[in-house]
Amino acid sequence: MAADPENTIVMETTQGRVVIALRPDLAPKHVERIKLLAREHFYDGIVFHRVIDGFMAQVGCPHGTGTGGSSHPNLPAEFNAEPHVRGICSMARSSMPNSANSQFFIVFGDARFLDNQYTVWGQVTEGMENVDKIKRGEPVKNPDKIVTMRVLADAA
Repeated sequence: MAADPENTIVMETTQGRVVIALRPDLAPKHVERIKLLAREHFYDGIVFHRVIDGFMAQVGCPHGTGTGGSSHPNLPAEFNAEPHVRGICSMARSSMPNSANSQFFIVFGDARFLDNQYTVWGQVTEGMENVDKIKRGEPVKNPDKIVTMRVLADAA
């Protein structure tokens, strides 16, 4: 299946390129937010602040601590049945279901206990080996970061 440029994210990280296929069929509001923030260059320079070996790499806090979000309002949950398996991109949130904003995580391995509790909005289609190289930690010392994150349609 050919990539849809409007629903493809290209993320250049300090470990290399990662391509994410967006899933508006699963989470239209979350996909819209990811694209909006990418178009605002919100993610450029943001660090992977929480990276747990065998679990996930989290990014998207402007403070680099997991405590912040964008200037946009929080999103209503769009929980779906898509399984949290290797390469899945899902939205981080607080204990409040409707608190997702800008932070997201990429799953390293099966994390099925997250199913139907976090909003899956995409899947890594290229560069998962680069995600695997991201420095681990909670917090991460000298963390890797997103250099740039763009919607493919805008990069052409």
